[in-house]
Amino acid sequence: MDALFVNHQYSVSGALKLSPNLTASSFPSQPHLIIIRPKPNPSSISVIHNQPNQFLQTQKPLSDDESYGEVDKIIGSRATPTGMQYLIQWKDGHAPSWVSSDSIAKDVVAEYDSPWWTAAKNADDAALRELLDAEDDRDVDAVDSDGRTALLFVAGLGSEACVRLLAEAGADLDHKDNNGGLAALHMAAGYVRPGVVKLLVELGADPEVEDERGRKPLDLAKEILRTTPKGNPVQFARRLGLESVIRELEGAVFEYAEVHELLEKRGKGDAVEYLVKWKDGGDNEWVNARFIGEDLVRDFEAGLEYAVAEGVVGKRVGDDRKMEYLVKWTDIDEATWEPEENVDPDLIKEFEDKESCSSTSTGVPNVG
Repeated sequence: MDALFVNHQYSVSGALKLSPNLTASSFPSQPHLIIIRPKPNPSSISVIHNQPNQFLQTQKPLSDDESYGEVDKIIGSRATPTGMQYLIQWKDGHAPSWVSSDSIAKDVVAEYDSPWWTAAKNADDAALRELLDAEDDRDVDAVDSDGRTALLFVAGLGSEACVRLLAEAGADLDHKDNNGGLAALHMAAGYVRPGVVKLLVELGADPEVEDERGRKPLDLAKEILRTTPKGNPVQFARRLGLESVIRELEGAVFEYAEVHELLEKRGKGDAVEYLVKWKDGGDNEWVNARFIGEDLVRDFEAGLEYAVAEGVVGKRVGDDRKMEYLVKWTDIDEATWEPEENVDPDLIKEFEDKESCSSTSTGVPNVG
């Protein structure tokens, strides 16, 4: 009988390598991002291949389920806080049981895992679907040695088909790796995959997920764009792609909200931003001009000041024969007459409705 011990000197797993101190330059302009290499990991456990059958045995105390057993095959996997575990089907008829990866021979694990990681690193949606459709307990969020899931690989590779497939299988869209805290949206943004960015947001990924340095995918994309040379024909398509990524992420981050006033302006051209004060009392934020109403921008540029109207209390025809409304302000004691275009249409409607009701009840029209 073959007594198999685990040897950590050999590894068949590959990893998408990014530095924990990730910078914009860490993302190459070309899509050659997968690196597969042996990774040494010394251990006191060794492998013996001299007899036909396979057994699990280690040089540390094991539970009854782990002590000795003839392995038939792996029929499931699951990611845990301490690493991967595999569901072992035993040849001796014992019920299948979960065993930690470091207690299983590498070739046994590789036989089960290699097709999965090969499919992920090649963005092969057909192969991934076949594996997901198999009748076992494979964890769609299985992790490699760097804590990366298949979703992170296919997001970086730009495969919308694979991303959708894994999401439908229940993949954690916001899972972060152990090598910088990168999520799928960081990968898609960093490797300039606007289609995947849009799809991940539509599927429910958090556009404000942060890596270990506190950067959101939008921050990362902007950082990379700043370091991508302008005027270089080779980088032109990359800059366009990054701008598309940024638009998608900005559209996801900035929701509709009422602006109290615009406080400051910065930037030039397409990069113009305004410091927005919100009516709901939220923190002031810099927002790109394309996400702000044109009338607000126009008023800011014209130097107009803002005030908050409490309501309309009267109306009249002005000297230029245009309608004016008497506005009561929340922060000004005296009401003022304002031209119709300066008054909130909802406040005008509310006033007109009250006037109509009053006229109906008295039979006498009100005069402003």
